[in-house]
Amino acid sequence: MPLGITFLVIRAIVGFLDQTLLLLPDAYQPDNFLGIHIPGLGVLLAVVLVLATGMIVANLLGRRLVNAWESLLSRIPLVRTLYAGIKQILEAVLATDGQSFRRVLLVEYPRKGAWSLAFMTSDQLGEVQEKTRSEVISVFIPTTPNPTSGFVLMLPKEDVIELEMSVEQGLKMIISMGVVVPDWEKEQLLKQQAQQKKPEQA
Repeated sequence: MPLGITFLVIRAIVGFLDQTLLLLPDAYQPDNFLGIHIPGLGVLLAVVLVLATGMIVANLLGRRLVNAWESLLSRIPLVRTLYAGIKQILEAVLATDGQSFRRVLLVEYPRKGAWSLAFMTSDQLGEVQEKTRSEVISVFIPTTPNPTSGFVLMLPKEDVIELEMSVEQGLKMIISMGVVVPDWEKEQLLKQQAQQKKPEQA
């Protein structure tokens, strides 16, 4: 079953990317040009487009074009609000030096004694920390099996428990509705073995 699902997902992705071939003029589309359909050419075209876009944006002219485009968007009332918000969220989540979605936490939610998995999204809450007069962190509690929706809570740091599992392991556990649980004991054993090897190598 996992192999079959993987095959179907890959086939769906390849089929979707093959639709990018429709961007080409009819005379230059592979199906018309070669006379046969070759699956996967859309993937190649998508890769070329991504690389070309990256090269254009990386140079001085590309940066000017991007700045001009963002300046245009900032003048459109509704688009300005949505674009700026989405851009800020993506920059915070994808930043390599950021704390967003780098730690898996255990929080008491939705009631005392009931525990939920959560992801730390920020520890710099400014006004919230000032008004609460405590060290508060922002956490995201995803729903299952769809982790893209959920709840944002601001909790005192002492009220959360940081777990050793990775974000990927946490997402697997949430998506599987708690069925796929990381083998914590095995990981602890591997860590102990690695620590024992270090003194021997020194």
